[in-house]
Amino acid sequence: MFWGRDAEKGRWILVFLGMAINLCLGSVYSWSVFVGPLTEYFTKTLGQAVTASEILMPFSVFLACFAIAMPLTGKYLDIYGPRKIIMAGGVLTGLGWILASFSTSVLMLYFLYGVIGGLGVGIAYGAPVAAAARWFPDRRGFAVGLVLLGFGFSAFITANLAGVLIGITGVMGTFRIFGLAFLILTLLLAIPFRFPPSGWTPKGFAGSPAAASCACSTALPEMVRSGRFYALWLCYFIGCLAGLMAISISKPVGSEVVGIEATLGIMLVGFFAIFNGGGRPVFGALTDMINPRNTAIVTFILIGGASLLLASVPSVPVYILAFALLWGCLGGWLAIAPASTARFFGTGDYPRCYGVIFLAYGAGAIAGPQIAGYIRDATGSYLGVFPVVAVLALFGIITAFFMKDT
Repeated sequence: MFWGRDAEKGRWILVFLGMAINLCLGSVYSWSVFVGPLTEYFTKTLGQAVTASEILMPFSVFLACFAIAMPLTGKYLDIYGPRKIIMAGGVLTGLGWILASFSTSVLMLYFLYGVIGGLGVGIAYGAPVAAAARWFPDRRGFAVGLVLLGFGFSAFITANLAGVLIGITGVMGTFRIFGLAFLILTLLLAIPFRFPPSGWTPKGFAGSPAAASCACSTALPEMVRSGRFYALWLCYFIGCLAGLMAISISKPVGSEVVGIEATLGIMLVGFFAIFNGGGRPVFGALTDMINPRNTAIVTFILIGGASLLLASVPSVPVYILAFALLWGCLGGWLAIAPASTARFFGTGDYPRCYGVIFLAYGAGAIAGPQIAGYIRDATGSYLGVFPVVAVLALFGIITAFFMKDT
């Protein structure tokens, strides 16, 4: 029973609570809004010289710790249940934001925001997804997709809210407000979470949740010896590198390269988040329709085309189109990769298998923003980033041909 509702109807409550939890966890995607104010805070208020790479590093560290913690948490879900796991992750996430507000150096920000906050998100991220998957053996993809939409859409709300709060309370005050809000919200939203009783199935569902999972025999050691694993991992890495690079520099590119006014730049970060969220169900469905390899090729054509277009014609309309596509393809890869893992290697050892593949996300989180920061520091402009992304997309297309179904 959920708040007086039977499990059949009440399970939908968990989907929307999971979406709300992911809205809090996904606030990291609003990082580009903090880049300018943090640079100003460290240089003017604290008198410390900082580079573009240094200001982008907390974002990279956060996502890397997220990627590392997520697969390590999986085995504890059955022991402690989703409620306690979400609460533990929510507390760390909130503390990461709160403690970061007291940073007196960029190095402190790396640890307080990047490590503590990133580990918190990694711990909490998988629990609402796992709960939705178990409560919806009849509509698993749809339910999980709705939960994950919250993470993708987060910047639509948090970027605009951050822009307002930074103007009122300053950048460090905004960190404190976000942290306190995320801590309280995740603790409250986690309370109803639990897994269904063993053997439970919804009315009219023919079969058991175990049967619906389509378990197969491919285990982690066997997976890492296959060529498809390396092809999928590299493709996922390139897709995440391009997308997370775009997310980390969306606002600075808008203001520095194409001259977008600051308020509009913040609004556009929220606009791009719609594509990040929407890319998940769209590319997830496309993976089912035309297979993972062809879907991967489609994303790399879009990534490469968007990058070349922006490098050639750096204007406001092209910037909006290019970044919408880059954010959308990142969201797409967060659906393509898990669906491809299940398709190629089955679900018998899925938590461990996808956990290893998900490390590509963490690698992309480190490489993408740092490449962008290095190019900005070396050339004085972010424009040189996009030819590099286009070359990587070409390599992705070549790699994708090794992602065969058989």
